[in-house]
Amino acid sequence: MAARTVRPAPPADTDPGMVPVSALPGVGPALVAALARLGLERVQDLWFHLPLRYEDKTRVTAIADLRVGERAQVEGVVEAVERGFRYRPQLKVAIGDNSRQTLLLRFFHFNRAQAEQLLPGTRLLCYGEVRHGAQGLEMVHPTYQRLGGDETVNVDELLSPVYPTTEGLGQKRLAGVIAKAMALLPPAERLELIPPELCAEHGLTSLRDALLYVHRPPPDAHLGQLMLGQHPAQQRLAFEELLTQHLSLKRMRAAVRRRHAPKLGGGDGVLRAQLLGGLPFQLTAAQQRVSAEVAQDLAQAKPMLRLVQGDVGSGKTVVAALAALAAVEAGHQVALMAPTELLAEQHLHNFRHWLRPLGIEVAWLAGKVTGKARKLALERVAAEASVVIGTHALMQEGVAFARLGLVIVDEQHRFGVQQRLALRDKGKDGELVPHQLVLTATPIPRTLAMSAYADLDVSSIDELPPGRTPVQTIAISNARRLEVIERIHAACAEGRQAYWVCTLIEESEQLRAQAAEVAHAELSAALSGFRIGLIHGRMKPKEKQAVMDAFKAGELAVLVATTVIEVGVDVPRASLMVIENSERLGLAQLHQLRGRVGRGALASNCVLLYQPPLGQLARERLQVMRDTNDGFRIAEKDLELRGPGEVLGTRQTGQLSFRIADLTRDAHLLPAVQQVGEHMLKEHPRQTGQLIERWIGGAARFVHA
Repeated sequence: MAARTVRPAPPADTDPGMVPVSALPGVGPALVAALARLGLERVQDLWFHLPLRYEDKTRVTAIADLRVGERAQVEGVVEAVERGFRYRPQLKVAIGDNSRQTLLLRFFHFNRAQAEQLLPGTRLLCYGEVRHGAQGLEMVHPTYQRLGGDETVNVDELLSPVYPTTEGLGQKRLAGVIAKAMALLPPAERLELIPPELCAEHGLTSLRDALLYVHRPPPDAHLGQLMLGQHPAQQRLAFEELLTQHLSLKRMRAAVRRRHAPKLGGGDGVLRAQLLGGLPFQLTAAQQRVSAEVAQDLAQAKPMLRLVQGDVGSGKTVVAALAALAAVEAGHQVALMAPTELLAEQHLHNFRHWLRPLGIEVAWLAGKVTGKARKLALERVAAEASVVIGTHALMQEGVAFARLGLVIVDEQHRFGVQQRLALRDKGKDGELVPHQLVLTATPIPRTLAMSAYADLDVSSIDELPPGRTPVQTIAISNARRLEVIERIHAACAEGRQAYWVCTLIEESEQLRAQAAEVAHAELSAALSGFRIGLIHGRMKPKEKQAVMDAFKAGELAVLVATTVIEVGVDVPRASLMVIENSERLGLAQLHQLRGRVGRGALASNCVLLYQPPLGQLARERLQVMRDTNDGFRIAEKDLELRGPGEVLGTRQTGQLSFRIADLTRDAHLLPAVQQVGEHMLKEHPRQTGQLIERWIGGAARFVHA
């Protein structure tokens, strides 16, 4: 018999939270590897691996008392079993209890042995979500256990937490490891990192008590509060998580500001004056104000970190061009990065149109630039190119700038902090780093900006150029589709142009969304005598560009497109926008699409075609679009309806995957979070670092930027 490995106990003065998970009893190499996939490497990580939701297995509910939409535990005897293979394999098991009601258990994934165990007369204890079915109430894929004929049902004493997990690591095993870690939780005063006086001032309860409560809620816990994240214990943890994110972004900002940047000011301003003198319009007061804020930042020896947000068509690009001229006049290069080739090409067109008359050449670098053209572009970037515009390709290896002084990133939320830093790093010159200007046409609600962009100064272009006519928006059922097509025919006969936007490329009966190709064929037949274009993401870049150029030139009356035209496309004569299946899109995307029309003096209209019946959320979104053209109001409503992860694009930013906090629900905590954060940064730097290590750990590359 092999000798059992005995792990030495950690020294008494060791922080139990910093002990590796491998030190816990029963945690071998395979389990260590599974936990590592979840980022759980130390005991402390397990303390703060918080439940997604809870299951109430503290009682058994009679089938007659079940409610649709709720999760419940039931005990019953199998009355009938049916295996079907008509469309897909499924196992249906009917159970009954003393309430003389029947519940159907439905399984789509099962094996032969499982089916043979569920025979009539078998007692089961099941847990799952109650749904309406064709034959009454049912549970789909409930968890269950078989009971002996006279076996007593043992219910749980506590609510059961359900944790985020990974393949190969079941809930029971993960909960067991977390329970072992919780046994090492230190006394309250050792665990707390927020100074006691700040906890008292803001009414913060004990962190230790909060952790114990969320991991082990008592049977009388308010399940509704817990499921909504509104329990005081959860709010205490949400406060600390929001505080940590605020501190990490502020630290990143401080780290960047400790660096030096080239002073991009003090020139004679000839290029700026020439550009402004050649424009066919005057800058709005908002553009002038924001441009002055940017110029003031650029003139400093500290790196600018500024976000310029403005509604569709508010004129952010001109502000960016004026900033670029300040850098060029000071002898430095400018890099402008956009998330898509279509948007990058729109910037390229505008910058070349404005800067070529001033004797400034603009280089182009994107994924489709290959071979000799790419080699030549790289040589120009490394030597004399004053302004370089491109996509993610600007961040790739082999791209070297001569004297990069200003980085402009468009649609920041599609890149995220790490990618912005990667481009900035291209411009490191000893102690010097480039200034950073971030643009977004998706106005960020103030609540979100306070937390998500705490590392940036925020400027808002909150005024549209004069002469812009508000777009009239209506929502129409798809049943009236022919009326909409007749309306397009009348508009085209008057010499106007229209967009017809589809949300899918290929037909899908399941989603009932019209395919762009089907819509193109339908409109081509209905609008004979007019040229109809088609553009979607699967076309080659040259094909897309040819279609866009033809539409801009007025050669096409209607452009059928997927959402690739969401941002950056500017065709002043287009005055009608039709968006199919509008109920499937978020408010921000609908607003961006609508912003493609109304870009001139022509009265413009947006038609939101929807497929009934509408859900409550879709109904609210379409109502907001009808009520307002104000991007800032729409952004606030979008945050309310969808939450911060969706609004900002959580997957891309990588910094808003909160474990427990929710910026919409917990917005009331942010003022106190900011007060505590400012105090801790000044007076408690050590605890600040420990908080960031606790909640963010190794994922915080941007904290040390």
